[in-house]
Amino acid sequence: MAAVMHRIKVVNDMSELVPILRAVDSPVKLKLVQRLADAWLTSEDVEREFGKEGTKALSFFEKLKLIDTRWVAREGKRQPEKSYHFYYSTININTTAPLAEVSEILAIASMPDKDYAKLEKRIFDAVGDAGRFFSDVAEELGMSPTRLKGLVKRSDKLEYRGHRIERFHAAPAT
Repeated sequence: MAAVMHRIKVVNDMSELVPILRAVDSPVKLKLVQRLADAWLTSEDVEREFGKEGTKALSFFEKLKLIDTRWVAREGKRQPEKSYHFYYSTININTTAPLAEVSEILAIASMPDKDYAKLEKRIFDAVGDAGRFFSDVAEELGMSPTRLKGLVKRSDKLEYRGHRIERFHAAPAT
């Protein structure tokens, strides 16, 4: 019998709630999270069961580091395939924030996609191909740090790398 490892995602910053809320913001994402909590699935499995939306969600989960990966050999396949499993079994939210920050984060997480896309494009254009320091982007766009963090954490096109915001490039699923 294999030992089950329980991993806890600790949320210490309000902006970290955005990706967690966005990870289950559609029926497809919710079902995918549930399936990935129970089983290891390849991208082929995900596309077959959940379609293109599932494949896109899988990439988003990987960017947010919410899923674990491993290589599996499948019968009839010459090469091993990358498979995915939800990384955390528990989420511990341990944060205190001013009501204004909480409101900002919840507004970003629930913002309609059309409105969000406009803000995401502004940030995407501002960081450019090389990426930029977080504080420079916040100042240029006139955004509070909380707002900018929440917007970037919601994005499937942007990511944090240290103190920088960069364009996200998904690793190939081969």
